Amino acid sequence: MLVHIVYAHPSNSSFTHGLLEAFIAGLAEVGHVHTISDLYAAGFNPVLSPEEYARESSYAADLPIPADVAAEHALLDAADAWAFVYPVWWTDVPAILKGWFDRVWTVGWAYHPSTLRRARKAVVLCAAGHTADHLRKTGLLQSMEAVMLADRIFDRADHKEFHLFDGSEALPPAEWELAERRHLERAGLLGREIATS
Repeated sequence: MLVHIVYAHPSNSSFTHGLLEAFIAGLAEVGHVHTISDLYAAGFNPVLSPEEYARESSYAADLPIPADVAAEHALLDAADAWAFVYPVWWTDVPAILKGWFDRVWTVGWAYHPSTLRRARKAVVLCAAGHTADHLRKTGLLQSMEAVMLADRIFDRADHKEFHLFDGSEALPPAEWELAERRHLERAGLLGREIATS
């Protein structure tokens, strides 16, 4: 299976990068291959231009799209499954990933009409400083999951999953050390099981 990963974190020493590495290792263990859009490393421009806005707001699917957006379409269309790996910042994806959705989910490809190659599976792996319990009690976890799965991914994948890797800031160091190990093992398992629903 070919998995395309959209990754958004500026630091290679982050816990989020550890999740990415564990997920990729899990894919490789069972013979899956991957491509990646490392948004920070690539210097992806997240800002929708006036021309792009005009195209989208007028539903002018016949107008051309920028080359960097077309390149993202090609990577996603070539893949059997998608993975989004990022940290939770202010209860959402980093701005660079939000801008990626703004620019890449274009009219005539992602919607009105959708001509993209529907993914067999889309998985979200996101790292959060708060615990899942806190995010659930405040309603933030449900909100984040709904935005990613019901809006951004929507019907563009046959199967979709949201996985939170929590507690990096909230847990005491000794507890976090154990939690981090479990989280990385779980990320690897998600890679190994990407072909299952």
